[in-house]
Amino acid sequence: MTSPRSIRLHPEDNVAVAIDQIAQGDTTAGLTARERILRGHKMALVPIPEGQPIRKFGQIIGFATRHIAPGEWVHEHNVGLHEFDRDYRFCEDAREDDLLPDASRATFEGYRRPSGRTGTRNYLGILTSVNCSASVARFAATAIERSGILANHPEVDGVVPIVHGTGCGHAAYGEGFEVLRRTQWGYASHPNFAGVVMVGLGCEVFQIGRMKKEYGLEETDTFRTLTIQETGGTKKTVAAIEAVIRDMLPIASRARRETRPASELVLALQCGGSDGYSGLTANPALGAAADLLVRHGGTAILSETPEIYGAEHLLTRRAATREIGEKLVSRIRWWEDYTSRNGGEMNNNPSPGNKAGGLTTILEKSLGAAAKGGQSTLRAVYEYAELVREHGFVYMDTPGYDPVAATGQVAGGANLIAFTTGRGSAFGCKPAPSLKLATNSEIYRRMIDDMDIDCGDILEGASIEEKGRQIFERLLAVASGEKTKSEELGYGDLEFVPWQIGAVM
Repeated sequence: MTSPRSIRLHPEDNVAVAIDQIAQGDTTAGLTARERILRGHKMALVPIPEGQPIRKFGQIIGFATRHIAPGEWVHEHNVGLHEFDRDYRFCEDAREDDLLPDASRATFEGYRRPSGRTGTRNYLGILTSVNCSASVARFAATAIERSGILANHPEVDGVVPIVHGTGCGHAAYGEGFEVLRRTQWGYASHPNFAGVVMVGLGCEVFQIGRMKKEYGLEETDTFRTLTIQETGGTKKTVAAIEAVIRDMLPIASRARRETRPASELVLALQCGGSDGYSGLTANPALGAAADLLVRHGGTAILSETPEIYGAEHLLTRRAATREIGEKLVSRIRWWEDYTSRNGGEMNNNPSPGNKAGGLTTILEKSLGAAAKGGQSTLRAVYEYAELVREHGFVYMDTPGYDPVAATGQVAGGANLIAFTTGRGSAFGCKPAPSLKLATNSEIYRRMIDDMDIDCGDILEGASIEEKGRQIFERLLAVASGEKTKSEELGYGDLEFVPWQIGAVM
């Protein structure tokens, strides 16, 4: 009978990860399991006295809350978390990125926009300034779809209503307002939109006119605005939006894909529904793909600050300058204060699903999540929804909640998303296509209609480097128009979720 498999990820680790389920009495890693160890969960390899660190990936992921014997299951019941010093070693591992010569760089087929940026999709968007205008945006998009007119414009990927639940009932100045303004402007100017109409109610806190003035936006053939109150109510506004979209369709239809360098790709790195395999398979494979994109001159955005908490010291070592590293640490300190002010703590994350998949503490989850960022030098740290201008590997401060995090990355200019999942997330994010990477083959097979790439074969011997190359090649194909599973299912209309900071009044 074959013994169940387990893996020790680093010579300094005192736990092994169960590749297969281990029954009580089974022998693995030279030990007899004292109890059942589920797939993706951890087993102690040596005696771990109370108060001593638990190590995985060669890093501290928690501390024993009682003595743990070899062969015991290591999880919430015997692992706790408390503060300990981290050595940030700013810039210690920073190096020049190994960029390929221009002639050797990959290309894709994208839409070159007048702004100089390149889109991977050719949508028309109906943006809303406030929740009060959400319904008319959806009514108008539905009316356009039912009219059949889109069949006459095959080059247009569709009309997307971008609706949300905020825009009023909050302060008109300050951090929360600035975040919403950046997010709205980022979508209004996104290269995956050939044209945008923005609709408001008229009396909301987030005034369209103010945004236009502060960003110097002018009405054009591909950017129009209106409000329900000025237009004369729901029916008239729906009709007005329809008319604007009909005017924009011939313009959007003139766009054609052309060969563009991979340096114009901006990739959002995301994970959701993580499990004990995430840091072993899909996340490091995506990191390898991100490093490839950087070598080809492109940009990869790592985010989700609460989910790199405890692993930030690995990123500060890769910072190109001390200032960049210290900016990342300052965002960590902001989050510590933010969660404290709201009666929470950073270790509220992982979620119940993450824990069921084998992740015990936020430190363990973060160390796996940070692997999505590969090994390239950290070139910049951005605020939420801030326009990403730097090429290479960058960081954007966002919450860990997937729709909010992805919304910020797309507002910052991401024209492509790669999303790893072990528990099985269902997600899409128009206007940016989202490629789903399964951390294990079981969830890939079970959710085959949602998953694009199976990274579980890494557990069977496939190399992380080859899987990274497969992901990179698939990203180029998706950027060139190949549909992802989430696009085929129609995901993306409801995943615009701006980060709401501050009191709702």
